[in-house]
Amino acid sequence: MTAWRSYPTKYHAKKTVIDGITFDSKKEADRYVQLKVLEKAGEIEGLQMQVEYELIPAQYGPDRITPTGKHKRGSLLERAVKYKADFVYKVDGLTVVEDVKGFKTKDYIIKRKLMLWVHGIQIKEV
Repeated sequence: MTAWRSYPTKYHAKKTVIDGITFDSKKEADRYVQLKVLEKAGEIEGLQMQVEYELIPAQYGPDRITPTGKHKRGSLLERAVKYKADFVYKVDGLTVVEDVKGFKTKDYIIKRKLMLWVHGIQIKEV
């Protein structure tokens, strides 16, 4: 039996727990249930959640050689920029990256554009 529990978060979404998995919104949890049904029916395969893609690598200062002659990486100047997809699955052998959206932030829009530019992946918004 599926266990449901909800509580409010930013943007008025309600975090929802299904079978011990916490989703950022009820909408995302509902989509998970739909995708599980599609996977069981054989319409999709390889369903994954929270798959991370690197959009911009971390930036480091110049490397240096220590007095003992060892190579040392430069200090971290900027962390990597990453996008975390809500769901990734395959349909007829093609990979689908899906994001459940209630509100499109500027940060998300930039990451969506970078996904297309860097990885050639167009995000399916639900």
